[in-house]
Order: sequence, then C-alpha cells, then structure tokens
Amino acid sequence: MNELFGTLPDGTPVHRWTLERAGVRVRVLSYGGIVQSAEVPDRDGSAGNVVLGFADLDGYLTHTGPYFGALIGRYANRIAGGRFPLDGVTYALAPNNAPNCLHGGERGFDKRVWDVAPVEHGVRLSRVSAHGEEGFPGRLELSATYTLDADGALRIAYEAVTDAPTVLALTNHSYFNLAGSGDAGGHELRIAASRFTPVDADRIPTGVLQDVTGGRFDFRESRKVGSGYDHNFVLDKGVTRAPAEVAELHDPSTGRVLTVSTTEPGLQLYTADHLEEPFVPCEGVALETQHFPDSPNRPEFPSTVLRPGEVFRSETVYAFSTR
Repeated sequence: MNELFGTLPDGTPVHRWTLERAGVRVRVLSYGGIVQSAEVPDRDGSAGNVVLGFADLDGYLTHTGPYFGALIGRYANRIAGGRFPLDGVTYALAPNNAPNCLHGGERGFDKRVWDVAPVEHGVRLSRVSAHGEEGFPGRLELSATYTLDADGALRIAYEAVTDAPTVLALTNHSYFNLAGSGDAGGHELRIAASRFTPVDADRIPTGVLQDVTGGRFDFRESRKVGSGYDHNFVLDKGVTRAPAEVAELHDPSTGRVLTVSTTEPGLQLYTADHLEEPFVPCEGVALETQHFPDSPNRPEFPSTVLRPGEVFRSETVYAFSTR
C-alpha cells in the first residue's frame, strides 16, 4: 500500500509504503529510505512497533542527527578528517562530524527522496548519486530492495554500479526497542565477534583489531546490552556472499527476539546514549551492519572501493521471533 506521507519544504512529495506478511507490518518512506515502523507480535501475540520513529514527516526533518531508520550512504560511519585517497587523488568531503565526515556528509542518502517501485512482497528504492555529490567521485546508480520473507523477516538488499572509481558503504540505521519503549539497556545481546576496532577521541579506528575476551566488548555469549557503546565489531565470519547470522537481540519482558544476518564484515553497536526528547537516552539499540569505519584510509581493512564494471552487492536480514 502506497500513501502520501507529507511534503518537503520545496514541494517534493514523500510517500509511505506498507509491507505486510506473516503477522509483520513494516512501513518504509521514500524520504531517506527510512524504516518508519516495524510492528511484530510479542510472546502473547500482541503486535507492537519495535523501531524508533515519528508519526509525521516533520519529526524526521526536525530530528536529523540520530538518522532514525534511514538508509545511510555513500559511506556509512566516519571517514577521518573528511578526506580519503583513491588512485593518487585525495577527495575532500564535508566534515559534518568535525573533523570527520559522518554517514555520507551534510546531505547523505538519508536526506534524499528515492524513486520507489513495488516488487513481490516489498519495494525497490533507487536513485542516481551524481559524480561529486557530497564530494564523492563517480556517478553511482544504486538500489535498495526491502522485502518481507515468508516468515516476516525484513530483508534489505543493496546493489550499485559506478562509472568511475569510488568508495561505498551502506547500512540501515534503525534503532530497535523490542519492548516498544523505555530504556533498551536491559535487552540481551549476542554478537558473533571475537574482535572490535578501538577508536580515538574522534571515534576513528586506531587500526588495531582488539580481542574482546573478558572485557565489556565480549558479547559472544548473550548478556545485557547496557550503555556506552558506539563501536564497530569485527564479525568472525568476515565478508560472505550470502547473509550469515551475526547477532541476536532479546527482550525478556515481551519475549521478542531480533536475529540479524548479513553479508557485511562489521557491525556497529550504538546504544544511543545521547537521544533527546521525544525519546530518552538508550531507548533504542542500533545494530548497523557495515564495512569498517574509515576503511578508505585503512588499506589493511576490508576494501570499500567500487570500480567501473563491478557490481556492489550487500544484504542484511532482520528476522523476528519470540521465546
């Protein structure tokens, strides 16, 4: 189902698409590829929204910093100093998270209106990112297809091609609260990662892949999330052709379980300690499947370079269940 959700200040209409299957209802906006809501049943069969969002377009235009539910690009997470080298050329980006570039710059993919077309059990969002957009090289043609599997799992599949060498890293920035509201720090989390990437004072990876054993970053066995996290975990599986399970989030109060599977090599755990009204700090847990932050400046990290003739593909699945 497609309906008008609102209109941008320049008159551009924004539409909302509703996907329903197997007792799950997901609403997606053409603005920013935003997952506005995901209604799933609890252990008693009562449906509730498990992602943070707003009832109207103005909420998203006013509260841009947290990137609620948005499709992030061209580069998810941070690029140090807002600069990176590629084939002997240094490209300058907007330092919108001074001194770094964060989530694609001042007007990343999260602030663009996408073309949307229905597909079986979902929608396909597409757009062309022009050469030089936010400082990134190459004319990029890309799509993000949101579908619901037979069991109600939300599947997001990205695909892109470029006419010039560029860097690309995409993610979805939904904040999950499986209880529907309140502090999500009591959720239980498991991440299949034996290492993480420590960061400096500007939240840029130091280049070290640090063992998590015995410390606060060890989520290999499920435990309470807590707070104070905005860190990339190095997934044990690495890059895979098909999505593999990497994380599980569980809310004991409702019995809801979120299982995350991805092709990506990293996962950013963000506990949203600084959320402001109408939400409260730590009300949501972001599990951003991704390549590592600052990879364009770290040749030892998995590459994010995309060249002409190549096809970028990435896929993440958010599956819902109860126990």
